[in-house]
Amino acid sequence: MNVQLWTFVIVGITFALYIGVAIWARAGSTSEFYVAGGGVHPVLNGMATAADWMSAASFISMAGLISFMGHDGAQYLLGWTGGYVLLALLLAPYLRKFGKFTVPDFIGDRYYSQTARIVAVICAIFVSFTYVVGQMKGVGIAFSRFLEVEFSTGVLIGVGIVFFYAVLGGMKGITYTQVAQYCVLIFAFLVPAIFLSVIMTGNPIPQIGMGGTLEDGSTLLTKLDQLHTDLGFKEYTIADKPMIDLFFVTAALMLGTAGLPHVIVRFFTVPRVSDARRSAGWALVFIAILYTTAPAIAVFARTNLINTVNNQEYTSLPSWFNNWETTGLLAFDDKNRDGKIQYYNDGNPQFVSQVAEPNGWAGNELTIDRDIIVLANPEIAQLPAWVIALVVAGGLAAALSTAAGLMLVISTSISHDILKKWLKPDISEKGELRAARIAIGVAVLIAGYAGMNPPDYVAAIVAFAFGLAAASFFPAIILGIFYKKMNMQGAVSGMIVGIIFTAAYIIYFKFGGGTPDQYWWGISPEGIGTLGMIINFIVALTVNKFTPEPPANIQEIVEDIRIPRGSGSASAH
Repeated sequence: MNVQLWTFVIVGITFALYIGVAIWARAGSTSEFYVAGGGVHPVLNGMATAADWMSAASFISMAGLISFMGHDGAQYLLGWTGGYVLLALLLAPYLRKFGKFTVPDFIGDRYYSQTARIVAVICAIFVSFTYVVGQMKGVGIAFSRFLEVEFSTGVLIGVGIVFFYAVLGGMKGITYTQVAQYCVLIFAFLVPAIFLSVIMTGNPIPQIGMGGTLEDGSTLLTKLDQLHTDLGFKEYTIADKPMIDLFFVTAALMLGTAGLPHVIVRFFTVPRVSDARRSAGWALVFIAILYTTAPAIAVFARTNLINTVNNQEYTSLPSWFNNWETTGLLAFDDKNRDGKIQYYNDGNPQFVSQVAEPNGWAGNELTIDRDIIVLANPEIAQLPAWVIALVVAGGLAAALSTAAGLMLVISTSISHDILKKWLKPDISEKGELRAARIAIGVAVLIAGYAGMNPPDYVAAIVAFAFGLAAASFFPAIILGIFYKKMNMQGAVSGMIVGIIFTAAYIIYFKFGGGTPDQYWWGISPEGIGTLGMIINFIVALTVNKFTPEPPANIQEIVEDIRIPRGSGSASAH
């Protein structure tokens, strides 16, 4: 069978599995819709958390970014992995003890204010929408190439799948669907990595094969460094970005993790605080399997890409090149009309001065969307068709699992935190469940439209979401748990200032004409959330100093949740 037929078969089977699980585990109450009834086994919850956490950014985009950024791409590995450790150890047990299953619910009750709740709802929706746009782009990329449809059509297909199982199953359906999706995505990520490691270095363990020895006696990383310098790029294994930006991006990803609403809510789906800790540990194990493999895939992909296309006759290239060209995510512009692909860094003046081309200087002729690397990698390496199709299914599983979790956060914020807790406290459970499903439906459609017009690479878009979460939620949650005298006025002021500053910086430099040479202290939009978080802390603590202390009962609650023993079930009301 050819690649397209294999793709239809494997993707069709996995989609049927997801839909079947959603029907089997459909929610019948608000507790099941919001927190899966609080009865999920820690190991299963760990797998679901890993799938929720490892989005299209982790599966599709992260290895692609590392393959182009080299050493500098380590900021994504360090930030996202370290952030999950921070969340698991510092926040999860305490939030689970508090017994509120949404971040706005925690902030509204901890800061004894509807104003705080509404500000948190706005922040949660803003962060979640930013995040989900990246997932929808990932879905569109996978479908547009392998089902041979338009990018926008691919996004619409993904929207339909998410709409079905998220609206029907709620958190209960999403949880068990994500268990299945984790199995699919991790198998799909490891199989081609093992194939490539064996083919290129003879070692079946990709993490070791990445530094393995080639047939000519050189190491793979040494060869890749040489390929890079020959083409005018910096050495693959050498850092190039300013250290301050590396630090700020890594910190934004770490601290943003601790404020992501769709991950935090997963710790309310288990029966006890001890189960929350155990599920966090299992999730870290499941996440580490992919995150330690991603750098190896990046090295294999980058090496194969350069060797396959550079200085090759366009007419003699394998079919994968033309297939990706039709998606618009890969482009060849024969500037010097010699019929060959010249791929090098034409932004390096020193290198440019050393290059003598046949028909005069023309510049780099290859444009590559970094998000295609993981999906195109098996084709470039000429792996079996079923492996290529499996990678597509894995990418879709990663994107759809996270998209569903984000949609649930948005719907919960609207139906529970706004409708039930503010506008209509006397609404029936059936009415609240109906409102939640309507909210998911509307949110999925809006996210699908935004995903058709993404502002950047998947991982970059997701990095913006992490920065916004760091600048808005992280200080409010940390101070809410560990500083009993933190009051409503301080927390609300910090959240508002933090998210407005961060959003304004991102919007200006991504859409408002700002250029990299204008970055404050060299901090990129992906890392500005760290500065937004610092500003949030300063504003919150300053305002807190000049306003009344929280009520005594709130301070007692804070004292209690800092000792995470016992739990009580999370309640929908």
